[in-house]
Amino acid sequence: MTAHAKELAVDVRGLRKQYGDVTAVDGIDLGIRKGEVFGLLGPNGAGKSTTVEILQGNRDRDAGEVSVLGSDPAHGTRAWRSRVGIVWQDESAPAELTVGETVRHFARYYPRPRDPGEVIGLVGLEAKENSRIKALSGGQRRRLDVALGVIGDPELLLLDEPTTGFDPAARRQFWDLIRKLADEGTTILLTTHYLEEAEALAHRLAIISRGQVVAEGEPTALRQRHGTGATVEWIEPDGVPRTEHTDTPTRTVAELMRRFDGEIPGLRVGRPTLEDVYLRLTGQEDAR
Repeated sequence: MTAHAKELAVDVRGLRKQYGDVTAVDGIDLGIRKGEVFGLLGPNGAGKSTTVEILQGNRDRDAGEVSVLGSDPAHGTRAWRSRVGIVWQDESAPAELTVGETVRHFARYYPRPRDPGEVIGLVGLEAKENSRIKALSGGQRRRLDVALGVIGDPELLLLDEPTTGFDPAARRQFWDLIRKLADEGTTILLTTHYLEEAEALAHRLAIISRGQVVAEGEPTALRQRHGTGATVEWIEPDGVPRTEHTDTPTRTVAELMRRFDGEIPGLRVGRPTLEDVYLRLTGQEDAR
């Protein structure tokens, strides 16, 4: 094992998975460093969930090499599984139990679980510890799902579309929770459809389209590398707004300054967003 490989919590090379005539994962390479938050982006059917299922050991692969925390998940032992936490899109907790009963019950599955009370506090459910799950709001149930994902004190946490259905306030509260876990040293793999979420949380991203990684890197680097041009907006002396798409925005602004002799009314310069880059790389530019 190379020194670089020892720094990786997840090391994937040439991963492939086929369902009949459909190729879900087509030669994916991924390297997720220990302690980082890594975002996996892509449209529905791109292969995100299949990849996560393979990393967790819940689905067999057809080809490729996969190492998760130094082991092949296809042959993961019980001890290895205790080091990996996962939060699926679907809720996993029985509705009739209380929050406290559920977290304490799941703690018994692990050899060295975190303290249930500590975990309940970590996800912000102290006031709901004695409440039945069926009485919780959607955001509170999602927090409970995260509590069950981290109760075993995992080194790696897999989050599959964790904030689907959240309102904006609940989503931002959840982001704070993820940042807290990352600060504790947990490696996190996040799949999401929310580009703002990926940019807010992930140290690095991979964009998947049709089962292949089409771009990978830090969010800012992806925008710079794959963004095309900039948009310059201003208002003409007659009050008519103008917009120009250009690869040389500085030159355009300089020309406008000379024409307007200084102050440019309504000047705005917009750079490509992560969403712009994502839609272009996944062939969905016309979907905007």
